[in-house]
Amino acid sequence: MAIFLDSGDPKQVKRFMKMGIIRGVTTNPTILRKDGCAGGMEGLKKIEVEIAGLIHPCPLSVEVTSNDKKKMLDQAIEFSRWAENIVVKIPVHGPEGEIENVEVIHALETKHDIRVNVTAMMNAQQGLLAALAGATYVSIFGGRVNDMGYNCVEEIGKLRDLLDDFDLKAKIIAGSTREILNVVEWLDAGAHFVTVVPRLLEGMLVHPYTKETVRMFLSDARELKSR
Repeated sequence: MAIFLDSGDPKQVKRFMKMGIIRGVTTNPTILRKDGCAGGMEGLKKIEVEIAGLIHPCPLSVEVTSNDKKKMLDQAIEFSRWAENIVVKIPVHGPEGEIENVEVIHALETKHDIRVNVTAMMNAQQGLLAALAGATYVSIFGGRVNDMGYNCVEEIGKLRDLLDDFDLKAKIIAGSTREILNVVEWLDAGAHFVTVVPRLLEGMLVHPYTKETVRMFLSDARELKSR
């Protein structure tokens, strides 16, 4: 069980890697845009290669920027050449429900020996099919599931049982994390990894009562020195 950092900012990645508390990094076009990635494909490559180097041998997930079957395959092969620890993210299906994405996932894993993180999934049934196709990682967007009025803990638990029962290699990533509570809750439900943005990771660590206690210790230490 472990934590992946959701970030396209090399400074944040370096900061948390120094603490030894993350086991990989996940990116997507939305995260990269928010974190200031510019310069088109060359800018994307520069940032991803830098992050891959910072976290090696931990995995870095890099998402394709097209939903065209050939372009996804070509991009995935190109991305995988940027660094040996890059995992390619492929959405489980297209924006209009195109299911050919699963063909790409299967081909990458079985013919090209490229690790795939199947993303944007909302339930256990999608996760099971992605795992059967050969995916290394299956990502459930837990926060979005909860937003729809369902508790994603149930979907994570069901998917973990299925993966274990059928001896499938895929590891569950629970993403779209909204609250600090989600992290331990989803790991406890059976996720192998939870993706966490820097703000939530800091929130997991910093507690108001801990601050109060440390202030007391330091105050008493000063009193001891003055005696």
